Amino acid sequence: MLDIRLIRKDPEKVRKNIERRHKVVYLENFDKLVSVDLEQRKKQSELDAKRAEHNKLTRKIAELKKSAQPTEEIEKQAALLANEVSKLELELERLSQERERLLKLIPNLLDDAVPDGLDETQNRVVKVVGEPPKFSFQPKSHIELINELDLADLERAAKISGSRFYFLKNELVLLDLAVLRFALDKLVEKGFTPIFPPEMMRREPYEGVTPLADFEDTMYKIQDDDLFLIATSEHPLVAMHMDETFEPDELPKKYAGISVNFRREAGAHGKDTKGIFRVHNFNKVEQVIFCKPEDSSKYLFELLNNAEEIFQALEIPYRVVEICSGDISPKNARQFDIEAWLPAQQTYREVVSTSNCTSYQAVSLRIKYRLKRGSPEKDYVHTLNSTAVATPRALVAILENHQREDGSVRIPSALVPYMGGKRKLSQKS
Repeated sequence: MLDIRLIRKDPEKVRKNIERRHKVVYLENFDKLVSVDLEQRKKQSELDAKRAEHNKLTRKIAELKKSAQPTEEIEKQAALLANEVSKLELELERLSQERERLLKLIPNLLDDAVPDGLDETQNRVVKVVGEPPKFSFQPKSHIELINELDLADLERAAKISGSRFYFLKNELVLLDLAVLRFALDKLVEKGFTPIFPPEMMRREPYEGVTPLADFEDTMYKIQDDDLFLIATSEHPLVAMHMDETFEPDELPKKYAGISVNFRREAGAHGKDTKGIFRVHNFNKVEQVIFCKPEDSSKYLFELLNNAEEIFQALEIPYRVVEICSGDISPKNARQFDIEAWLPAQQTYREVVSTSNCTSYQAVSLRIKYRLKRGSPEKDYVHTLNSTAVATPRALVAILENHQREDGSVRIPSALVPYMGGKRKLSQKS
């Protein structure tokens, strides 16, 4: 969430930034927040004055009793003040809770470089890399390929789990693991610390990582324990440093998380209902960086470049898209997506999302760094995240772009060492 001090310092500047997101509800919540915060501070001043007055009367009563003078009238005044103090304390607690609730509904401040736009149709294509393959035959969809090559069983998965689940089989299991290990190795070579995170999180840290009001309908909740299955390893990796303070020479912290991710996809009704492009659980390698505020812009492009290198190595044509102000996630200050070319759909589809969250998550989770080693002066860190690779979508892109006329699929050269030297997926005799 935003630092309330930033809003108090220049509320009009913050409001104008929020206007760029083109969502009335954000402005309504912001105006409510400013009003509640003003009322809360006013009540706090009243409470402080009443407490001071009550303390003064308490001292006066003690002095009068020492000299055996009557105290009844002053005690009545003190009792009335004590009652007023109690009422103000209750009102302040209510206002404080309401302020915190509203703060969580206010989106991050957008970077000035974010293009203006109402929705995803106005996202900006930054660059296109690679040429879509030209086939001398009618290319098949990944669904046809996995059925013909016996690489997955979607019908039996639907029988036992429902739609958007799958059994991966045979060489596609090995290819999934190959993609994961290739991406992980690449990040480790670049100085990222590999981590298997917990795949469940409590509500409190989860609310610090992402606005649950916007995200909860996409998540699986374990009712009896108030735990959530993670939607991405970004969430536990960022929350890992909740309530911690870094020394300046400890930054940046770079993590490569590998996990199974779980998404209800409640808002995707009717989209990609067949195949493995949009599923309820999937493997993913995620990049997360904690850094000083002045460094977050450069690390955003480092994360994006890492993801680009992976898809270049997988020999997948793609484009980079900058997300506009009306489509960007509430917690992000700036965001780029990588969209891979899918021949069967004759279009580009999102496979990577790269984001700078600035201090938005750090404020909620109270993650800071010292301006100088040993110094009491602190500031909030910036957090960034990016997909390195999510395997179902990467597998879809590999299958469709590297298919051959004989029905086989060429394995990208970068993955051959991870596949025991195997160079293609083909039908078994």
